Amino acid sequence: MVKVALAGLVLLFLFSGFSGPKKSSQWRGPNRDGIYPETNLLKQWPAEGPKMLWSYDGLGIGQGSAAVAGDKVFVTGIPDTLKADAFLFAFDNQGKLLWKKNYGKDWTGIFPGARSTPTIIDNLIYVESGNGSIHCLKTDNGDEVWSVDFFKDFQADSVQFGFSESLLVDGDKVYCTPGGKTNNVVALNRFTGKKVWASSGFKEKATYCSPIVFDHSGNHLLATLTSTSIIGVNANSGEMLWRVHQFQDNRIHANTPVYFDGKLLVSSASRKDSSGLVLLQLSPDGKKADIVWRNKEFINLMGGFILKDGFVYGGAYLQPKWFCIDTKTGQTKYISKEIGGGPVVFADGLFYCYAEKDGEIALVKGDPENFKVISKFKVPLGAGQHWAHPVIANGKLYVRHNGALMVYNISQK
Repeated sequence: MVKVALAGLVLLFLFSGFSGPKKSSQWRGPNRDGIYPETNLLKQWPAEGPKMLWSYDGLGIGQGSAAVAGDKVFVTGIPDTLKADAFLFAFDNQGKLLWKKNYGKDWTGIFPGARSTPTIIDNLIYVESGNGSIHCLKTDNGDEVWSVDFFKDFQADSVQFGFSESLLVDGDKVYCTPGGKTNNVVALNRFTGKKVWASSGFKEKATYCSPIVFDHSGNHLLATLTSTSIIGVNANSGEMLWRVHQFQDNRIHANTPVYFDGKLLVSSASRKDSSGLVLLQLSPDGKKADIVWRNKEFINLMGGFILKDGFVYGGAYLQPKWFCIDTKTGQTKYISKEIGGGPVVFADGLFYCYAEKDGEIALVKGDPENFKVISKFKVPLGAGQHWAHPVIANGKLYVRHNGALMVYNISQK
């Protein structure tokens, strides 16, 4: 059942009337597309890499990125997998641990670790556990405001690698994908956790996608993926509008779609006929989506991609390949092999590429003709997979490598 704090109504009143400066942090930047609006950043790094300002090597296992909002940094981890207790850690901008809060059990199954990147809006934090629960916590001390359980509240089906979406907050709603037959995609009131609407979607299990919302011809739409589908939903009512088949061998669709000019870009990692990078054209009313092209060369499992000036840039899963793809034709312009594939973000005209196999981070100048590595260094702390996406905020680069968080100065100031 939904658990709401006794002072819920009072808190709702306070949150609704909150008038201070807005503090927010979303997965992969303010538009969830991997592009950060930072400027005056270094155009080249020293040979040893940019200066590390601070680090913390005690998070425990996890692949969620850091969330930076205002003067605080938040990240999740499981320090002891035998206990499976997960913690939300809060730091100040100088790396001082302000507090850590146990928000319950998190994923210790296949590829264990806390998965969700926290979403912060004003003085509330939203975290999804790999075991299928959502927790709304206060930014000042981590106290829980409300929580929901996908299995008890929404009759969800379990997923092989644990629930992994980073929650989407839009207005007074928080959107999630339990993957139940009835409660497939759900909108909750972000202040109370009460269900606003539930969509049956395509009635299949959740996958690992973090959704987006966007306005299309006056319609407010949500796009996400479930185990074999790309789906479009009316974000205001929950009405399912369309479904396009998208296949991946292990039902892994971990990349967030990108919307532009009435179109959607979606990437999965399989060479099957209904996978790879696909471009969808939405009808004027948003109630239909047609496939424009597929590029089955682009095998990107969870590293994300960047859409820049009509071209897609992104790395191949576990291979030293970086692609440039023309969105007009779907054709590959070139493949660069200078660094290993992995997560990518973009800021101030340059790409930040994080090789998932060897932990190199490269500063790259990319355009439709060339993908040139300017500088690179190897992440010194942490162990295991390099899966967490880098974050850029306040002139700093935040890199999470499993149990370690490292913060680098990349500002020219």
